[in-house]
Amino acid sequence: MKSAAEIRVGVSACLLGQKVRYDGGHKHTRYLTDVLADHFTLVPVCPEVEAGMPVPRETIRLEGDPDRPRVVAPASGTDWTQTMRRWSRGRTRELEAESLDGFVLKKNSPSCGLFRVKVYGPKGGPARKGRGVFAAEMARRFPMLPMEEEGRLNDAVLRENFIERVFAHHRLRGLFTGRWKRGAVVAFHSREKYLLMAHSPRHYKELGRLVAAIAEYRPAAFRDRYMALYMECLEVKATPRRHVNALQHVAGHLRGTIADPEQKRVLACIQDYGAGLVPLVVPMTLLKHYIELHEVPYVQDQSYLNPHPRELMLRNHV
Repeated sequence: MKSAAEIRVGVSACLLGQKVRYDGGHKHTRYLTDVLADHFTLVPVCPEVEAGMPVPRETIRLEGDPDRPRVVAPASGTDWTQTMRRWSRGRTRELEAESLDGFVLKKNSPSCGLFRVKVYGPKGGPARKGRGVFAAEMARRFPMLPMEEEGRLNDAVLRENFIERVFAHHRLRGLFTGRWKRGAVVAFHSREKYLLMAHSPRHYKELGRLVAAIAEYRPAAFRDRYMALYMECLEVKATPRRHVNALQHVAGHLRGTIADPEQKRVLACIQDYGAGLVPLVVPMTLLKHYIELHEVPYVQDQSYLNPHPRELMLRNHV
């Protein structure tokens, strides 16, 4: 039995150091095993080996229609298309039981690549318009699941967005596991307010209208709509301007609780962040200090203040 607190993230096996690549090597990504493994249970998947390809093996590539490419080994002409598609459908069904909250995929891979994978046309020239066969099936079966390529995790903004979505997906899945009540949904939505605002105020308002009309929906229909909108909202990258807006709203709850000079100090710190002078962690830490010190109701439980473990240091970049 999996622990309710356990966060499970799928990973292309070669990124964990497993020697499953065509040349018998790996693409070990230390950030996954040395950092994220302290917070997530990593579930390895190697589509090519699990589908029956040997190690080592001849290379494969995508050919034909970028929207539905064939998987071909160009040296021998072996066509792996049907095998890979059939295996991908079966493996994604199995992964439903894993209760995944995210997936990190190998970039440029004809099986795992998520973005701009080379697809070779009839004249042999590649166009970066494809998606790996397994990655495409994952996206089809789990449209709300946070997925990212390991190379893009080197970008601080993309890394924070992905990991924040993993934790959020876990909270959301926990809300709707088993029998859930309307009151629990209202409380959840209230706790997520400023996190949602920092990503997309438009989505936040739409989610608010949905929650207000919860009695008009069948439970399954409401769940599916809320989950889809919530994850769609967090996929929008938070910007400094929207962070400033959310931070100022949080700071508004301190009015009348802390002295005016302290309030001005908080607002000045938020402005410094908006100007790019300090990282987000600075005004966030100051706000949390006063909120915890005075036990300010409503905001002290906001997910926005603690969307992921501080040890990950995701808010420390300017």
